Amino acid sequence: MRLALIDAGGANIGSVRYALGRLGVEAELTTDAQVIRSADRVILPGVGAAAQVMGRLRELQLVDTIKTLQAPLLGVCVGMQVLFEHSEEDDTPCLGLLAGKVAKLPLSEGIRVPHMGWNTLTPRREASLTRGIGAQDQAYFVHSYAAPVSEDCLSATTHGQTFAAIVQRGAVAGAQFHPERSAAVGARLLQNFIEGGLA
Repeated sequence: MRLALIDAGGANIGSVRYALGRLGVEAELTTDAQVIRSADRVILPGVGAAAQVMGRLRELQLVDTIKTLQAPLLGVCVGMQVLFEHSEEDDTPCLGLLAGKVAKLPLSEGIRVPHMGWNTLTPRREASLTRGIGAQDQAYFVHSYAAPVSEDCLSATTHGQTFAAIVQRGAVAGAQFHPERSAAVGARLLQNFIEGGLA
């Protein structure tokens, strides 16, 4: 099984690769379109800003490669956000693989942005990607922008407002939290993706 890890920049790539290694999977860190197209699974991690990630994907001429992928694709953190049509962050046009716009989390009394820490996941619908991840399970988040809860939302969470934590439409999926920092829940999500794809 060939797993391509797209090098879109960001400090979490090493830790994502390490998390995959703990599951016995050797991920190939790459910016090569041919390697990405021939992989059985593809992960798009992203840290920082949507505009940075999209800028790097354009610079590497990978936008069309990602948009036309046949293999299951998992976006992580900002990598999930750029799967949507648009991000409010720097008014950034994104990949448009999922419908909707990513918006800044609202500030309110007692609610800090960026959102950093453990939050409980609330299942919205069943899917192979979330098998074994229950209603009281928690994941670790670090972000200021979030995707809406839509029909593509598998699990949601709440920080000031409710937003999508795990999304999937067909062969395209994303996790807003950091699987590599989310202990057993993160490992389960990655394992589900590796073993079952997005059936």
